[in-house]
Amino acid sequence: MSFLKNLLGDANSDGPTKEQTKKLKWLAATALLGILLLFMGSLGENKAPQNPVPEQNNVVVKQEQQTREQRAMASEEEYLANKLCSMLEEVEGAGKVKVTVRLDTSTQTEYAVNKSMGKKTTQEKDQSGGTRVLTEDTDTDQLVLVTRNGEETPVMSREIAPSIAGVLVVAEGAHDPRVKAQLFRATQVALGVESHKVIVMARKAGD
Repeated sequence: MSFLKNLLGDANSDGPTKEQTKKLKWLAATALLGILLLFMGSLGENKAPQNPVPEQNNVVVKQEQQTREQRAMASEEEYLANKLCSMLEEVEGAGKVKVTVRLDTSTQTEYAVNKSMGKKTTQEKDQSGGTRVLTEDTDTDQLVLVTRNGEETPVMSREIAPSIAGVLVVAEGAHDPRVKAQLFRATQVALGVESHKVIVMARKAGD
């Protein structure tokens, strides 16, 4: 109460003095500044950072790309297994055959590219009257396209064969060492795979 009396003046007086008026203005200005700072702070807290959105989009794109690559690899593994199985069943004495193929990498395609190499030279003058020469490489790569049926498609330069992790062959005739050796050799030649990546096993009777 004594503080308010000193600040506002005594009730019996005619009103606040000039000094008290200055104090009132100073307190009002301080209070207003505090409110503005609190308001600005709340706005800053409510604003969500803009960077996480693109980062999340990049994560989704990478996951989708990985899923497509995994599906493509699984499809190629199945194709190679079925093709090899059909071939091995033609071996005399092989009987029924099951094949499993596992890949390290799927087939990769490289496309033709037109490369143009160049340099751009620029002369600049500094404040002291000297000159300096700036050289910038202007190399560009342009994908070679060919028009087929009204659509442009890239020209393939080469196709890199898949890298095989391992092959499992289960055959009825593998009980016979001679047939087993033939199946083993045929698998190596057909897929161009090293011997330590091929396993040939006898199939259980009745399966």
